[in-house]
Amino acid sequence: MIERHFQLAQNQTSVKQEVLGGLTTFVTMAYIVVVNPQILSQAGMPADGVVFATCLSSAVATLVMGLYANYPIALAPGMSLNAYFTYSVCLAMHVPWQTALAVVCFSGVLFLVLTVTRLREQIVNGIPDCLKHSTAAGIGMFIAFVGLRNAKLVVANAATFVGLGRFADKEVQTACFGLALTLVLLSRKFRGAILVGILSTALLGMLRGISTWPSALFSVPHPSSTLLQLDFRGAIHLGFLEILFAFLFVDLFDNVGTLVAVCEQGGFIKDRKIPRVGRVLLADSIGTIFGSLTGTSTVTSYIESAAGVAAGARTGLSNLVVAALFLIAMFCWPLATAIPAYATAPALVLVGVFMSQAIAQVKWQDFSEALPAFITMLATPLTFSIATGLSLGLVSYTVVKLAAGKLREINAVIWILTVLFILRYVYLAAA
Repeated sequence: MIERHFQLAQNQTSVKQEVLGGLTTFVTMAYIVVVNPQILSQAGMPADGVVFATCLSSAVATLVMGLYANYPIALAPGMSLNAYFTYSVCLAMHVPWQTALAVVCFSGVLFLVLTVTRLREQIVNGIPDCLKHSTAAGIGMFIAFVGLRNAKLVVANAATFVGLGRFADKEVQTACFGLALTLVLLSRKFRGAILVGILSTALLGMLRGISTWPSALFSVPHPSSTLLQLDFRGAIHLGFLEILFAFLFVDLFDNVGTLVAVCEQGGFIKDRKIPRVGRVLLADSIGTIFGSLTGTSTVTSYIESAAGVAAGARTGLSNLVVAALFLIAMFCWPLATAIPAYATAPALVLVGVFMSQAIAQVKWQDFSEALPAFITMLATPLTFSIATGLSLGLVSYTVVKLAAGKLREINAVIWILTVLFILRYVYLAAA
């Protein structure tokens, strides 16, 4: 039954390989179980309720992706979107979190409509090849930069913006150990290299006393504090179109960038399109609606899934492992979050190496292809935003194709997105 549903042989994988990939994906993204409640609690939301919502919505959306779309792409509340929810909407605009949750729910319903009508699918498939490849490479550089920052190998510098960290720091030393260990295991083609590297680095950090051992084995969340606490009436009276557009924009293009990058790395793209992309996009729509009802911000695909793909995951079977671990983490979240950021940093850096291989597929000899690809790759890590990198790449693609007299290569989707992006940047500049 497993073989028939997930087509393991056709995808050249096995149950063992999928389980390992699922474990790797979960360990790499387990930080969201503690980070999301920390961020949303600053908006006044009860942390224990957010823990419940985070784990349950992640499990549900990841299951939909695995069972319905059959892709090894896990989902959870998005980091950029939870920050926008807290700092821009709740704190800066003084919007109650119950009202903001209602706006998130409306955005999820709108996502669902756009998905069912296949508009989102047309957007994904309408992105040019050079931007698909460069988005994958740009996100690879982006997550490698995040990994270097988490390892404190790259730190802020007043004169040069960024600089090299201090090797006297024990966290830097431990992260370097993990990076070296994982590198050696990958070079030896050890299948569980990334997972072993993460766990070994975390254990060494605990033994050295730079991170704490789990505080407890079990912790029961209290879902009633956030469950069904949405204020729909307040959202309607708010005049929420601007906030709704922001949630739509960031989630749509962060998600598109993530999907393209992970599918590019896993070799899932066929004939320049992502098969079953409508089913893929349905997962984050359902996840966002479910997440808002239980008490968390927008749910989206996670780029950390690339770590699981690098570890061998090729089908949705790995998502069943991730979903099960999220459900367990709901009650054992002190264990799930005992892995510090510096322990997952080596995995992010090395996965960035794998994803950057997509650079080779860009037609660099064609300037009209090379320029937008370069801008996408450069802007993604420098602006710390997948959506911004992709949007700037799309705008530059339209401009350079027009300048080169290649009007026929600009499809309707690109025209519409270019206009929307330009209006967005003009509006933000005016604001």
